[in-house]
Amino acid sequence: MENMSFFKKKGSCHEAATVAASGAKKVALVGNPNVGKSVLFNALTGAYVTVSNYPGTSVEVSRGSTAINGEEFEIIDTPGMYSILPITEEERVAREILLTERPHLVLHVLDARNLERMLPMTLQLIEAELPVVLVVNIMDEAARMGLEIDIPLLSKRLGIPVIGAATAKKIGVPEIRAAIAGSSSGAVPPFTYSRLMEGDIAEICQSLRGEYILSKKAIALLLLQDDAEVANLVRETEGVWFPGVQTVVREKRFERRESFHLDLSMERKAIVKGILDGAFKAPEKRVVTLAERFSRWTVRPATGIPLLLIVLYFGLYQFVGVFGAGTLVDFLEGKVFEGYFNPWVIELVKLYVPWGMLQELLVGEYGIITLGFRYAVGIILPIVATFFLFFSVLEDSGYFPRLALLVDRVFKTMGLTGRAVIPMVLGFGCDTMATMVTRTLETVRERVIATVLLALAIPCSAQLGVIMSLLSQTPGALLTWGVCLLLIFLLVGLLAAKVVPGETPMFYMEIPPMRLPQFGNVLTKTYTRMQWYFMEILPLFILASVLLWLGKITHFFEKMIEAMTPVMASLGLPKESAVAFIFGFFRRDYGAAGLYDLQTKGLLNARQLTVAAVTLTLFIPCVAQFLIMKKERGWKVAIAIGLFVSGFAFGSGWLLNRLLLATQLL
Repeated sequence: MENMSFFKKKGSCHEAATVAASGAKKVALVGNPNVGKSVLFNALTGAYVTVSNYPGTSVEVSRGSTAINGEEFEIIDTPGMYSILPITEEERVAREILLTERPHLVLHVLDARNLERMLPMTLQLIEAELPVVLVVNIMDEAARMGLEIDIPLLSKRLGIPVIGAATAKKIGVPEIRAAIAGSSSGAVPPFTYSRLMEGDIAEICQSLRGEYILSKKAIALLLLQDDAEVANLVRETEGVWFPGVQTVVREKRFERRESFHLDLSMERKAIVKGILDGAFKAPEKRVVTLAERFSRWTVRPATGIPLLLIVLYFGLYQFVGVFGAGTLVDFLEGKVFEGYFNPWVIELVKLYVPWGMLQELLVGEYGIITLGFRYAVGIILPIVATFFLFFSVLEDSGYFPRLALLVDRVFKTMGLTGRAVIPMVLGFGCDTMATMVTRTLETVRERVIATVLLALAIPCSAQLGVIMSLLSQTPGALLTWGVCLLLIFLLVGLLAAKVVPGETPMFYMEIPPMRLPQFGNVLTKTYTRMQWYFMEILPLFILASVLLWLGKITHFFEKMIEAMTPVMASLGLPKESAVAFIFGFFRRDYGAAGLYDLQTKGLLNARQLTVAAVTLTLFIPCVAQFLIMKKERGWKVAIAIGLFVSGFAFGSGWLLNRLLLATQLL
């Protein structure tokens, strides 16, 4: 961190929790990943939120607002964290939010099924004297497992308010809102460590003369754990007194050099066990619910792979491909736009716009309305809507973490972990969004490999839907396309694992309960993603139409098609196919829509359609994805990936065309 002054205290610990002079009071949601923070965030704020990078980092933070008893509160959904001693960039950002944004309240959300493992972080928040309310979430699933939790007793022993909740079902949300509206202050920790540990902490606290937002006890423990950021803070705050603090800390570290971290961990576990004694009861024979059985089936290869194929068939193929790209697109693009909207708007423009060149811009062959708006609303929107609906159902059910476990072994051969399955699956919705999500992967190596695979072998939902709809008329063509993409994905992944330096990190992920998706949650997530996507694509489609119009009136577009004719010929495609590739440069889904137009005009046979579909899927990332690649990975990496992907795409198309001609498979 460039500026460590965010730890500095301006008054007491209780004053640190109060809101700044202006603006709404802030409420920070903290906790491990997959414990329901985002569900609670959505329940409190609704769909109208902002998502942006935290300053100076690549970590996204969601913010929203809620009104309680006429008072506005800003809700901040922090990245997942396991401790206030940060290890990952996400944990550093979460801690910085707690300290720089001075929240009115900290809601620590944890999983009721894993109280013993997650409560140590609650102890850290309490001993830091932050204004904490504990939300014991997923209580419904805990009850189904036969677990009993005495919430009042837990609250008494921790010395803070504790709320039992099942936020996915809105249980406990009114109590949480009431806690937010209530007064808050840092509690005095009702627990202590061993005499030896407390003695070491006390000596360091006595050497600290400055004032801090965190309690001196928390500062002392972080110094003993060799927190470099806190050490820099103490150096700045203590000034001439810092050498004395440093001497005490070094002495204590040296005395306990072999066992301090283990001792601290074991003492916190002992405290947690004492707190839970009588407050948490598990049945002698654990109740295995149907959801747990199904959860186990999803992660075992023998049952998980068939289940994955079923999900892909009914979700991607039938719902997104057949219904979204087929039924909905045929209705919107074929009947609404071609049958009614386009003829009406063309007549209207010709009636009221006297200039032929402007008419061509608005309703011509590459017109903003007749091409750009038609593509965006008539072809792309229904496919994207069905995909994000499908994605949100899987996400809300808790399937994705289990899918990550299922594919982890395969992904490790490609230098990735199972965690990479999230951006990969999201890439089927929007590769641009998925490239941004790669920042959640732990290492630079993983991020680069995932970015290459997204740029090359993962078609976005609109492209996927259109291609599946076109190729489904010839099952052999669809099978060839699918096998080619799978083989290329695995081959490039294996090669990237060999070429890109670095080691594959350990994989660890919290597993939320498997449950039926909640209708409201699914709609909120789908709406939010569609809103983001449509606001991104519509301006780009309009820009693409303008550039294509300029290319047409200056004859540059025709020259580009002529220049690409030899390339198209080498792929066994007619020269008109160049149009789809030019469209694809602006956006992948734009190119897929161009391929749709070529097919409807009868310009491509089954072999040509298959070759064009494979090549276009592998083709250079669209402008939006390329710009995100540049932002995330830098110019050199983005250009290198773009050149590699383009060359690989046309090389694969040429080889596939030769293979199909030789074998006469299509």
